[in-house]
Amino acid sequence: MSNVWFRSGIFLPPHHSNEEDPTLCIQRDFQLVEWLDRLGYEEAWIGEHHSGGFETISSPEVFIAAAAERTKRIRLGTGVVSLPYHNPLTVAGRIIQLDHQTMGRVMFGVGPGALYLDAKMMGIDTDTSRGRLAESLEVIMALFRGETVTKKTDWFTLNEAALAIKPFTHPSPEVVIASTQTPSGARLAGKFGAGLICIAAAEVGGYDALAENWKIANEIAAENNQVVERKNLRLVAPMHLAETREQARANCRFGLEKWLEFGFLTNPGRVGAAEAKSMDPVDLAIKARGATIGTPDDAIALIKRLQAKQGDFGCLLHFGHNWADWEQTKRSYELYARYVVPHIRQSNMPRAASLDRYRSMGDEIRKARGSAVANTFTRFNAEREAQGKAKIKAPETSVSQNAPT
Repeated sequence: MSNVWFRSGIFLPPHHSNEEDPTLCIQRDFQLVEWLDRLGYEEAWIGEHHSGGFETISSPEVFIAAAAERTKRIRLGTGVVSLPYHNPLTVAGRIIQLDHQTMGRVMFGVGPGALYLDAKMMGIDTDTSRGRLAESLEVIMALFRGETVTKKTDWFTLNEAALAIKPFTHPSPEVVIASTQTPSGARLAGKFGAGLICIAAAEVGGYDALAENWKIANEIAAENNQVVERKNLRLVAPMHLAETREQARANCRFGLEKWLEFGFLTNPGRVGAAEAKSMDPVDLAIKARGATIGTPDDAIALIKRLQAKQGDFGCLLHFGHNWADWEQTKRSYELYARYVVPHIRQSNMPRAASLDRYRSMGDEIRKARGSAVANTFTRFNAEREAQGKAKIKAPETSVSQNAPT
């Protein structure tokens, strides 16, 4: 299975070891997005987090504003804005401002908030987060449409609220809902006809939920006279590529173990947490987190496995994890762009067909070349003979290898 509109990008929380300088981490994230822009990646989604130390960006909008000035074509998304943490009017205003600043390159990803401590520090009961996400998004969509909103809830109040400027993108920037395993994200995507980012698509639980959540999104969309499109479906998968599997595994020794520890601390119930001390980190990442650590062929196999489960989808997002050092990380993204993307898109089919024509035309080409060489010498020597000059003998290789038979 393949599709010509298959895109690639990164879901960048980001994740950095707590031993590294945070200033340099942020600068390297900018450099990474610039590198992806140069390689032809289409999307970069930037996260919002306020605790844990690993995830060093608290405002994706601020990061996107700077990244937009450093890049040319890559689209930049909030991955995601945790809507329960914000007043919906100010969120809508920031996104529309970015829509104008980027001249349409911004995407609006939303979610309920992933880190327990983030919510706790703001006095938010995590059991209310998904309900607040839905309340906020409904208001924001109305504001995007140019409506005036008056609404009072137990956590925000709006009195005749309206945006001061229209969106740059018509009718609004693309809206995308984060989803892991529960159907809440799929329900919202269906209700608003929005896109979907399946953040845990390669993990055991997330992979198992893919088809069911997509079915739910389509059912809810039909009930609300909306359409959800496969081109707006993003699947997130962690991977690191190298020329060989052995090299890829060796590269990941740089930061994989600490990355796994952070994941198990923030989600103690995650599959593999109990085995974290007894298994090799690479094997554990593959088993518990659905990691692909290997060659471009292994990445192709992953995408085909996801397509077999989900059907066609619009974009494969690399989970930005920093398992390897900087140069090896850049090389991984380059290998994916050079070898994986053209395979999935079948970009090289015309080139392969053209080369195959040459393979099948060996005798014809040999005869044509031999005839052309022989005739050239014949004509040239005829001119020299007419001028009274000595003839020139054709090189033996030309005669023996190219002469017509």
